[in-house]
Amino acid sequence: MTANPSAELLDSLLTIAGRPTAVREEVRVWSMSGVERLTFPDATTAIFKYAKRPFDSEDQALRLAHALGVPVPQVRASAVLDGWLGMLMEDLDPAVRDADDLDGTAAAVVLHGTRTAPALPVLDQARLRKLPGRALEHFARLRKADRWHEADDVEDALDRIAQAAETRSAGTTVAPFGWVHSEFHPTSLHISRHGWRLLDFARAFTGPGLLDLASWHGTLDTPDPVRLRVFLEQYVTAGGTPDALTPRGGLSAQNWALGWHRMWAVEWFMEQSIRWINDPDTDPAYIEAVRRHLTDVLHLLEV
Repeated sequence: MTANPSAELLDSLLTIAGRPTAVREEVRVWSMSGVERLTFPDATTAIFKYAKRPFDSEDQALRLAHALGVPVPQVRASAVLDGWLGMLMEDLDPAVRDADDLDGTAAAVVLHGTRTAPALPVLDQARLRKLPGRALEHFARLRKADRWHEADDVEDALDRIAQAAETRSAGTTVAPFGWVHSEFHPTSLHISRHGWRLLDFARAFTGPGLLDLASWHGTLDTPDPVRLRVFLEQYVTAGGTPDALTPRGGLSAQNWALGWHRMWAVEWFMEQSIRWINDPDTDPAYIEAVRRHLTDVLHLLEV
């Protein structure tokens, strides 16, 4: 597989779009994706975004969202090469300010009120309650690869969560259930003089919208159920379904949302560690993040 075929992808996209060669300027680049601004000879600009599996279907999600009326950047052309997706997208006007909580609730109401799209992966109750089991499967593969040997506590925590998962996952399909952005943070909401656009749909799926609301304030700080409760109430005030406040799985809506969002993140981190990144040098950082989130999950889900 080509290490990073961004140059070939860009050539293909420019050919598809009928555009000349452009000057490339990096905006944000990491090992699995990159965003660049292109400047053409006539001084017009566009965004070139590329990403490898499992982020290689964002063009489909963005086109679906656009077709269903969600404000997102328009995809002008897209192509896949050696497991890498490339997209040529409109360049949005400069941001006039950072998104705040009221912006977040307004965007969430629009997204969660959008008709579901059959093409999106589904995270229903059966799949949600399997997350700790999937994480244990990743753990077994890591051990088989002679890694994560100092992480018995991770396995123990996942076992406890797996035993409680059927009970605690109850209420998964209580509204809002539909579009989930899954990377729903202030940095994913672009606000310009022309309004807002929601970015970064690489991992969008159909599932419980509370996971989006739980992700808004990030995962670096200790989860704050009181802060999330206020955010949920703002969401309802902005037009979101009152069911967002409904207890589920024997827990308050905010604890359920924060607990399962952290469990969703744990499974994703562990899959990255063994499958997508698969670099033993990154193990200490992944183990630390997984341990921190699992501590939160045990507390929030009252396991």
